[in-house]
Order: sequence, then C-alpha cells, then structure tokens
Amino acid sequence: MSALTVDHSTASGHEWDGLVRIWEETDAPEGCKVEIIEGIVTVAPPPSNVHNDIADSVHRRLYQVIPEDWGIYQMLGTAVPSRNGLYIPDIAVAPKALVVEHEGNCVPAAAAELVVEITSKSNASNDRIKKLAGYAKAGVPLYLLIDSWAPGGPTVTLYGESKGDVYRVLQAGKFGDVITLPKPFELKLDTSVFPTG
Repeated sequence: MSALTVDHSTASGHEWDGLVRIWEETDAPEGCKVEIIEGIVTVAPPPSNVHNDIADSVHRRLYQVIPEDWGIYQMLGTAVPSRNGLYIPDIAVAPKALVVEHEGNCVPAAAAELVVEITSKSNASNDRIKKLAGYAKAGVPLYLLIDSWAPGGPTVTLYGESKGDVYRVLQAGKFGDVITLPKPFELKLDTSVFPTG
C-alpha cells in the first residue's frame, strides 16, 4: 500500500501520516478489510455470502446507469483525514480519471459520487454513525446504507445534501421497498431482491 497525501484539516500532518503508515503495515489475513475509523486502525473479517450477494445486486443495477468513464469499486480506500478516517466502502462509484490520478491504494473520499455500505453484524454501528459522519464531512454527494442488522429489521437509507458532518435523509425504507437514487444516477433500486439473514 502507498500513503495518500491530502488536506489534514483536523489531524496534524504527522498524526495522519503515522495512522496511514500503521494502516499500510497492518498484516491482516487475506479478505479482511483494514480501515482507520476515528483514528483507530480496525480489521474486519471477510463479508458473509448474503452481504456479497447484496453487493452484487447493487453492482448490476449501477452498471446499467453510470457513464462509461465512471467505475464501480470494491475495496477502494477513501480517505477522510479531517475525521481521522480511511474507509474501505463496500461499493464506491467514482470517475475513473479521479481514481487513477491518485497513486497507491486511496483516493480522497470526495472523489466518490456514491458510497454504499452494507452492514455486517460486527461493524453496523460504524457504518450507521462514524462513517456516515465521515462521508458527509468529506462531501460525498450520496451515501447508501444497506442495514441488514437494523434493530427493527433490514432497512435501506439514502443520505445526501451534507452539511458539515451531517447528511439529510433523502429516502428510507425496508427491504422490499424501491429506493430511488437521484441524478446523476436516476436509478430505481428494487430492494426486494436483497436476501435476509
């Protein structure tokens, strides 16, 4: 992995560089996801088969609507130094040119047009709270949270129109509802195909 040099609004340059160095040197088992969440380097196990199936469903629909010069990325490091964060979203949609212009394994989170997180039992609170605030702070236009582990049953929430580290809920529903992603996607995402359990 290679360090990412970006604006260090909150974290001092030295502190951020140290966190990235630890992230780079963390030797996790293959398939595990290593992230920095609020200054803490975390390691998460590989996702479940249900998680992967949901990601596949979202990928298939997104490829039908994105421009040719955009990519859909899994395991793309998205840096939010102002929140001491370097996240690996389940899906990130970004212009290919913005991704390849950054050397190494990361891009500034603001390069993404859409970020999708699919909760796992072990990390659901990070996706609901910490990453939600981080993506908003970075200025990611749309954040889609697919929460299989929501207390009242599986939910899908689309966030947008960030202000500081807070998003506005654009649409929320349960598995089975249709979630509409606005321009530039203009996509009706049928969540009835998402498996539960």
